[in-house]
Amino acid sequence: MSTSEIDRPVALDTAGLLAEAQELLPDTVQLRRRIHREPELGLDLPLTQAKILAALDDLDLEVTTGTALSSVVATLAGDGPGPVIVLRGDMDALPMPEDSGEPFASEHPGMMHACGHDSHVAMLAGAARLLHARRRELRGTVKFLFQPGEEGYHGARYCIEEGLLTDPEVDAGFALHITPNRRSGTLATRPGPLMAAADTVKIRVTGQGGHASMPHGATDPVPVACEIVTALQTMITRTVDAFKPAVLTVASIQAGTTSNVIPEGAEMLATLRTVDERTREAVHERIELLATGIASAHGCGAVVEIDRGYPVTVNDADFAEFAIGVMRDLVGPSNVTVMDAPVMGAEDWSYVLQEVPGAMAFLGVCPEGDRPRTAHACHSNRMRLDEEAMAVGIAAYAAVALSYLG
Repeated sequence: MSTSEIDRPVALDTAGLLAEAQELLPDTVQLRRRIHREPELGLDLPLTQAKILAALDDLDLEVTTGTALSSVVATLAGDGPGPVIVLRGDMDALPMPEDSGEPFASEHPGMMHACGHDSHVAMLAGAARLLHARRRELRGTVKFLFQPGEEGYHGARYCIEEGLLTDPEVDAGFALHITPNRRSGTLATRPGPLMAAADTVKIRVTGQGGHASMPHGATDPVPVACEIVTALQTMITRTVDAFKPAVLTVASIQAGTTSNVIPEGAEMLATLRTVDERTREAVHERIELLATGIASAHGCGAVVEIDRGYPVTVNDADFAEFAIGVMRDLVGPSNVTVMDAPVMGAEDWSYVLQEVPGAMAFLGVCPEGDRPRTAHACHSNRMRLDEEAMAVGIAAYAAVALSYLG
């Protein structure tokens, strides 16, 4: 099914979907908490994978696991031929301490589910159970992807390389991501760019060391590094289209060992976020030009290394409009926001959206008693979420699949 054929969602029993999702909520909460207690990092998540397999064990699904990573792909065949949609929940945690105060807080020191991936997995497992009960309403196939390695490990790319989008060939994709900074139970997305590309920039400036009391006898790389930082910020504001923005933050400068020694080198680390591929490439070129030119003007050398991270997450316009219609039917128009602009976080779901039409949406999970603007955000050591909102997430996954395959 092409996205141009998706004019509007089919009529759904939205009240019934929400009621069924609510019935599944206690088990969903328990699964989320079990995963939260035992977070794992990266691509190898055996404990999390085992919990997912156990949660799906009594369902009539074709289940496969990854070889390069601990992924789980569960395939549900509907009642008759039709298109194929993949729904995703990411599995991995972050390398950070937890100070949420939750009774089910992480038992693994230095690891925390601070980005809500535990809830993504639990909601997707709930959606698999809900859709399994309604499989006679499906004309086509649903693939449930439980994906490791979203937090910087390119897990989605590995899943694609292992055949996620083939056998059967996938026609569309949909994913949810929670946010404590939106009202609980609400949904938000937009056509086009939703999240940014993320690149890491490393600049090494090399001069000549010497005595700090005699800088004329050395070539000091520290003021050169400072000048480069200032020039980079000016470059962003003077050369980048304000409607195709870029954020460049130099977050670390390392140089020297003591007060009376001019070091030979200075090193900077920065993050670059862009929401347009042409802007991304142009800024890459300008960083190289500025760093090497300024260093050369002061008699220093500069080496620029750019580690390309995830691409821009771009929602297919037609599919996003389709999903917005489904979500409005599900929770009401006042509870669905069409976002004015992308957010500058990054997502490896972008790799899937480069290959098939689809979308990602945000699910608000602001905890009771907090305000969305001031609630501890994703990646905070104090991040919490309203687990009641996960019923909306279960129903949203199911509603999109049912509408697409109905």
